[in-house]
Amino acid sequence: MTALLSPAGTVAALPAPAGNRHEDRIEAERLAAGFVRGDEDSFALVYRRWGALVYSLAARSLGDAREAEDVAQQTFLAAWRGRHGYHAVRGPLPGWLVGIARRKIADAHAARSRRTELAAAHAAREGSDAPGTAERPEAALDRVLVTQELRKLPPVQRRILCLAFFDDLTHVQIAERTGLPLGTVKSHARRAILRIRRSVAEGCPDGVA
Repeated sequence: MTALLSPAGTVAALPAPAGNRHEDRIEAERLAAGFVRGDEDSFALVYRRWGALVYSLAARSLGDAREAEDVAQQTFLAAWRGRHGYHAVRGPLPGWLVGIARRKIADAHAARSRRTELAAAHAAREGSDAPGTAERPEAALDRVLVTQELRKLPPVQRRILCLAFFDDLTHVQIAERTGLPLGTVKSHARRAILRIRRSVAEGCPDGVA
């Protein structure tokens, strides 16, 4: 199958003049028919034509260019694999693609929430567990507080902590993944961890912390 391009780099087509709308509709139907047949050239043209639309929907919802690109890739791969499920009588191809994109965006949000919760649990364990001792009864409270604080963090700090705890990346690897300077990654991580630790300490009952 033709390799996918980055939708972020796709140049959106200019609106067609009113006189060309009929031709545009016919062309879209032709592309959809070729796509359903499994014609790879049609697939490439479909991706080029509507990739920017899918990418922009994901970027607006997720607020992260890398995740938006992943969602766009997943959307078109899912559409290609399930192309026989598309029926023109039910609506145009772009609407069908948007429906798939919305499901992939929802999946991305769910995965982000799971990463946040796992990072919160890991951070709570790091801050509350002592070697050779059973888990303190307050550990559940710690995890709740950490989860709440993670959700309050700015998106960039939350993503850095999730990459560090969930993906087990070093600061250097996080800098490479996000495109942020190494010093910025370190300062964001330090401030975020200090904020979470302070919140956990303030949330503990007297005499516990």
